[in-house]
Amino acid sequence: MFTICIAVVILFCIELLYFKIANHYNIVDKPNLRSSHTLITIRGGGIIFPLAFIVGILIYQPQNVYIALAVLAISVISFMDDIVTLNNKIRISVHIIAVSLAIYQCVSNTPLLQTFIGNSQILILVGCAMGTYILFIGIINACNFMDGINGITVFYFMVTLTSAWYVQYKLNLDLLDNGVWQCLMASLLVFGFFNLRIIAKTFAGDVGSISLALIICFLIFSLMAITQNPKWILLLAVYGLDTILTIICRLFRRENIFEAHRSHFYQYLANKRKMGHILISVLYAVSQLFINYLLIAEESGIYALSALVSLFIVYGFLRLKMEGAKNLFETYKPN
Repeated sequence: MFTICIAVVILFCIELLYFKIANHYNIVDKPNLRSSHTLITIRGGGIIFPLAFIVGILIYQPQNVYIALAVLAISVISFMDDIVTLNNKIRISVHIIAVSLAIYQCVSNTPLLQTFIGNSQILILVGCAMGTYILFIGIINACNFMDGINGITVFYFMVTLTSAWYVQYKLNLDLLDNGVWQCLMASLLVFGFFNLRIIAKTFAGDVGSISLALIICFLIFSLMAITQNPKWILLLAVYGLDTILTIICRLFRRENIFEAHRSHFYQYLANKRKMGHILISVLYAVSQLFINYLLIAEESGIYALSALVSLFIVYGFLRLKMEGAKNLFETYKPN
């Protein structure tokens, strides 16, 4: 508790200092047709996420330096992308380097995974590596796309990180030191103070959402490797469901899925239905919390998978009922 209190005070001061810098250099998010906000807002407030994590690793778990370097690399390039639009090749190249470092850290921490790699044929090893890269990059981009309304990043990642911490405690694992967990929680609390408002003071930006996504990827991949159970991917089930089904709808509409948009369900609820951002964020977080409870309570994960299928049916019904098949699969009018 002492660590988290000190971290909150320090990060609060750093966030205020960043606001002064952002205002001076005009690091702001201006509303456009795809935005879910109407006022100019400071961008990049999530810079305290990677900062808290990296400092936590260096103090409490320096042997995990590779994941710290991974988060540093991806947060720096993401912050630069928040300020000026970077060439996609540069951004993706750094993402691949960061993912490589995160995977290397996971392999270094998992003797069983080292044995598997040592005993695997080259084709199997290449296939597993490619699948892991695709999984990491997909999760990172999904989390970035989902960061679009006040509170959703804070609530959702608090649920996911707290669940991962509890799994570590329950299985007596050593993924992250308690000091690192507390630094991460402190950063979410401080950011939440400025973001959990009707009119947010700041947004996380790419630097916040992408760095958190990489940390979650590392934790999920580590859990999957150590327990030899793929069920832990469901720790991001709700984000995954919204992202995948939205991509499918956009493909039916022949849209470029890599272009910015606001056709996620949470964006529809906020922009068309005028539901409160905080309410929507809570609904997403509670849905994920329910799945996580079932995921942890039952070893095989069948209860969580059943809940996900049920959520898929409810989600699909609501979208079809509220938005209509024509808007979902033929045309989409963001306004």
